Amino acid sequence: MKRLLSTLFLALLFIGSINAQLLYKITGKGIEKPSYIVGTYHIAPASFVDSIPGARAALENVEQVCGEVVMSEMASPANVKKVQEAMMLPDGKSIEDIFEADEMARINAYIKSILGTDFTNPMIKSTMGKMTPTAIETQLQVIMCMRHTPGFNPNALIDSYFQTEGAKMGKNIKGFETVDFQIEVLYTGTPIERQKQKLLCSADNSEYMLTTMQNISKAYFSQDMEAIKAVADEKMGEGCNSTPEEEEALIYGRNANWVQVMPDMMAASPTLFVVGALHLPGERGVIKMLQKEGYTVEAVK
Repeated sequence: MKRLLSTLFLALLFIGSINAQLLYKITGKGIEKPSYIVGTYHIAPASFVDSIPGARAALENVEQVCGEVVMSEMASPANVKKVQEAMMLPDGKSIEDIFEADEMARINAYIKSILGTDFTNPMIKSTMGKMTPTAIETQLQVIMCMRHTPGFNPNALIDSYFQTEGAKMGKNIKGFETVDFQIEVLYTGTPIERQKQKLLCSADNSEYMLTTMQNISKAYFSQDMEAIKAVADEKMGEGCNSTPEEEEALIYGRNANWVQVMPDMMAASPTLFVVGALHLPGERGVIKMLQKEGYTVEAVK
């Protein structure tokens, strides 16, 4: 389940005595003005910002916004091309070249349950047939999320909102990671055999995947921290769960990298950090790690 939440950049929060909170204030260790960190659900609409207490005020009161990546850089033609290339199988191969016939039957059934058609459709074959298993899985999961996300608009999402509005206000816009780094984490860093295994896991558990998506959407928009944490901690069958190495690459290693650079950023300028909320909870989550460094991190009510 953690694997699924990580591919969609999904996410949540610090679990304490608070049950409904996404925004946190960071103070202490000589910071003259507070910084903030907000947990996002990457396909949540920008309008959901109004439902997060204090979010707009936090944006107005900081001098810079830092996301996982600078969204405008991700959207540049050169980087869009990089992402598209990373999503394709090498050497002109197609998905049918790397799966056996019985495996393709399982994958086709999965795709049909979501799209109403499958790789026997020439249009689907031409648009998705040369994608890597990870790229196919990601596309299908995003489509499922979209269908269960109220007010979804690909041109007005919550992560982009903070950066776009921040830029309009004259804030500096920064990213923890480069586009190339994110491409490796999301697409090229996983061997093809493992990608195949993960896609087949999704195909064999399609009803479970749909139920999970519905639960994630409901929990996030209710800002129900405990419910999201419970969904994130669910396990699928053997081989379907993220390995410790995958969790390190997707979540915990990145958390540690961010916490290393956050102190200098906060000391230089009050900052609003905008990251997938899954990066925030737990002993190796960003909030606990900042607290261990001596910062006070408290929910904004």
